[in-house]
Amino acid sequence: MARPLSPPVSTPVRARSRRSHRRSLLLPLLGTMAVGVVFGGFLLDPLLHAVSGLLPGGTSALMLPSAVPQEVLVLGTDASGQLTDVMAILHLEGNRVRLVQIPRDTYIDSPTYGVTKANGLLALGGPAAVEAEVSRLLGRPVHHHLLINLAALRQLGDAVGGLEIDVPKPLYYVDNSQGLHIDLPQGPQRLSGEQLEGFLRFRHDAEGDLGRMDRQRLAVAALMRRLGQPDLLPRLPAVLAATGSNLSTDLNPVQLAGLAAAVAGRELVPSRIPGHAGYLDGISYWFVGQEPH
Repeated sequence: MARPLSPPVSTPVRARSRRSHRRSLLLPLLGTMAVGVVFGGFLLDPLLHAVSGLLPGGTSALMLPSAVPQEVLVLGTDASGQLTDVMAILHLEGNRVRLVQIPRDTYIDSPTYGVTKANGLLALGGPAAVEAEVSRLLGRPVHHHLLINLAALRQLGDAVGGLEIDVPKPLYYVDNSQGLHIDLPQGPQRLSGEQLEGFLRFRHDAEGDLGRMDRQRLAVAALMRRLGQPDLLPRLPAVLAATGSNLSTDLNPVQLAGLAAAVAGRELVPSRIPGHAGYLDGISYWFVGQEPH
């Protein structure tokens, strides 16, 4: 019988076996490329020539398929950069964007890594391991990922001028060891920088990780609304460049710019991968589609 979810138990961390494909050198150009996508692509050709020298394989790397990916795995790491506090599938569907969240405590019984929690997969095998295990959970392949470090949250919040969010209840928590100071009143307000990071990281109440996932959905919806506002368009280069090395992905520059343009202003349809909380061998998990043994 499943019992209520207790505070998550940290997954042991091993060294990563693979590294993500870094695109930090390209980020200052991606916003401009996104503008080109929005206005019919008239800036695309010269920009592709400009970035070709920065890509492994030179111009041949630009021969990769450039269609906007319809499904991307989004991973948000903690301060260590090795555990994923945020894990979700972003799926483009007509005029909507579906966001399917995967709890960090999701039970994984991997043929390669054994029993672990979903938030430990990144440390065990890098983004490729997360993609493989999420593909098994969903029953279909997931081919692309965006990996964002928590440090980018402050930068992104500041770069877009803050996000308008209706904070559902007062949030207060202080952890000096993590440099975490959260003190947010209830109600509509503009969150940026440290406030936005605290809003997304808070889980120190009875709702725990599930409550934090609800707040993540609010933040994603607010970001999509903000990206769809005309005044932000000229600032897209600065917005993307602000994340610097805190963003890595296996998308090529055209795909990343196209994805940014595609999600802007669309309706967000959030959900959570079906399952329930429970225990196995004294450790709390989120079990997907099965009863714990």
